[in-house]
Amino acid sequence: MLSWLRQRVGQFAFGSIAMLGRAMLTPVAFGAIAIVVEPGGKVVLVRHSYVGGWSLPGGGVGRGEPPADAILREMREEIGLVQCDPPIFCGLFTRRVGLATNVVALYRLMNAQVKFRPNFEVREIQFIDPAHPPAGTSEGTLRRLAEFTSETPPSPYW
Repeated sequence: MLSWLRQRVGQFAFGSIAMLGRAMLTPVAFGAIAIVVEPGGKVVLVRHSYVGGWSLPGGGVGRGEPPADAILREMREEIGLVQCDPPIFCGLFTRRVGLATNVVALYRLMNAQVKFRPNFEVREIQFIDPAHPPAGTSEGTLRRLAEFTSETPPSPYW
């Protein structure tokens, strides 16, 4: 009986160490991104302070934070979201960034009202026709906009 218990404890310890090692070797970040749609049908794109080009707004999901709550928090912080309809979950995507993997939850926020002020993270925003994004729009954003306008089928990759 004692040897059986030692074996089980050893398997548990090994499994725990293996899981910890895998987490350290393959870190994953969880983010939430939104397609923010104003009542006229235009979509918000942002220009961040730390990366070039235009992209959809979003940010990190905190530990234990529901992604739908995270996207509303991020939109208030980044673009000055005042109000919108409840978030609509659109999909879950994966993206490799160097050695890490990002998992991105995409939401649609309809009938959004925004009072934007430039801030540390977002320097400017623009409302665009989703069928005609501006030059300099990121590849991932172009894919999501094409899916949004039903020009292409959904992809699991950002």
